[in-house]
Amino acid sequence: MKTKNKKLITLEQFKDKNYGKRGTKQREELEAGYDAFKIGALIHDTRLEMGMTQEELAEKVGTTKSYISKIENNLKEARISTLQKIVELGFGGQLQLIVRF
Repeated sequence: MKTKNKKLITLEQFKDKNYGKRGTKQREELEAGYDAFKIGALIHDTRLEMGMTQEELAEKVGTTKSYISKIENNLKEARISTLQKIVELGFGGQLQLIVRF
């Protein structure tokens, strides 16, 4: 049985922590520009919180340090399968996607 990594947070928790609750100026600016928001910052922050280098994460995921760097710096968009590997193999978590209409 897998144990949950208690250091992983949801995107909503990440935004609350770094941009404030909904209704604050900084959060509303983020939400207005949501299309420009990239997952790279979340990967970067999580990697650092776990005390991992880009090279260590890349090794766990089976890719290169350069590719991890490009994702974190929004130079490349990662496929869902790559995100799943980063979260599961790299961070020991579980990727969940929710589509709401």
